[in-house]
Amino acid sequence: MKKVFIALGTVGPGLFLIGYNIGTGSVTTMAKTGAEHGMSLLWALVLSCLFTYLLMVAYGKVTLVSGNTILYNIRTRFRYGWILALYILTALIVGELLALIGIMGIVADLAQEGIRLLFNNTRINTSWIILFTVVCLGFLLWHGRYKTFEKVLTVFVILMGLSFIVVFFMVKPELGSLAKGMVPRIPDTPGAFGLVAAIAGTTCSAAVFVIRSTVVAEKGWTIDHLRVERKDAFVSASTMLLLSAAIMAVAAGTLHVMGLRLDNTVEMISLFEPIGGRIAAFILILGIVGAGISTVFPITLITPWLVSDYTGRPRNIQSPLSRLFILSALLFAFGSLVLKDKPPALMIFSQAFQACILPAVAIPILVLINRKDIMAKHAANFQENIGIFAVVLFSFLTTYFAVREFF
Repeated sequence: MKKVFIALGTVGPGLFLIGYNIGTGSVTTMAKTGAEHGMSLLWALVLSCLFTYLLMVAYGKVTLVSGNTILYNIRTRFRYGWILALYILTALIVGELLALIGIMGIVADLAQEGIRLLFNNTRINTSWIILFTVVCLGFLLWHGRYKTFEKVLTVFVILMGLSFIVVFFMVKPELGSLAKGMVPRIPDTPGAFGLVAAIAGTTCSAAVFVIRSTVVAEKGWTIDHLRVERKDAFVSASTMLLLSAAIMAVAAGTLHVMGLRLDNTVEMISLFEPIGGRIAAFILILGIVGAGISTVFPITLITPWLVSDYTGRPRNIQSPLSRLFILSALLFAFGSLVLKDKPPALMIFSQAFQACILPAVAIPILVLINRKDIMAKHAANFQENIGIFAVVLFSFLTTYFAVREFF
């Protein structure tokens, strides 16, 4: 066990991003995709995870070689770069706060359902569940440091991963559909383009890469850790693919086969319980709640981290300004209590919105990683340039899908 935790410690930033990336947005998007379209959109998930790996490596590499985080590099290395950096900062904060509303709404609904299953139909109002969660998170964020968050997220990531994998084997979905899902096509049904954009937005997320730059710096890695950084990115991206595909396959092998649609995450549990049984339903609740809470940590930290990134100031989440940002973000957790839209609908929208920001973070890294005055001998080679250029093309395609769905 000691060796296992040492190994997990070497991929801390990767685990942090798994906790951030595989949240209720991913679960909602993958489950809805599997329920409505089976495994036919698996190709979009595989491409998103491949491109996620390429950009994670690029962002980490530029951070380690330059010694600066990404928004600071964009602001100082480009003419009028402050405009682009400010746009990325603002768009990410708005997008993540919208996601936070949906996340806490889903977590509260699922916790309520879990309590009902455990305690003979006992129901607790979701507002009390949200209040309890916010108080606990607020305490940890008020007193904790990055290493503390990394350890907490490691626990939630392990809980989440084991839950989804156990449920996958309990349900035993048809594996033959995986091969069919690798053939690129988009079903001719309403909302399909939006789901492709949401898959890209929740996996190949602009926020992931900007946060990647920060957590690599928080880890204290230097230019000597380039190989470790690449391995860390691979572990992170491959785990994202494994868990996301497992969620999609569970929904495809159960809800899709029975012709059932998914409009609400709690509805997923009620539909799933007769198929997988009470224990499987409870394990699924644990996994999704773990995914949600593991995502809330980075979201509440995103504003102080991005502001420090933009200004080039030291990151200190215990400063008065950072604590004000964190408390303000936690207040958004109560937004689901007053919104008319269901939390899953808000999550799908926020994930598709993330896809629209992707070009703004893909193009600058392509330029920065080729700047000899920054990267010197570590500038991108031919294969890296081809990979990042493919990400840029993919970002424009998914942005088109998102815009088409919105209008």
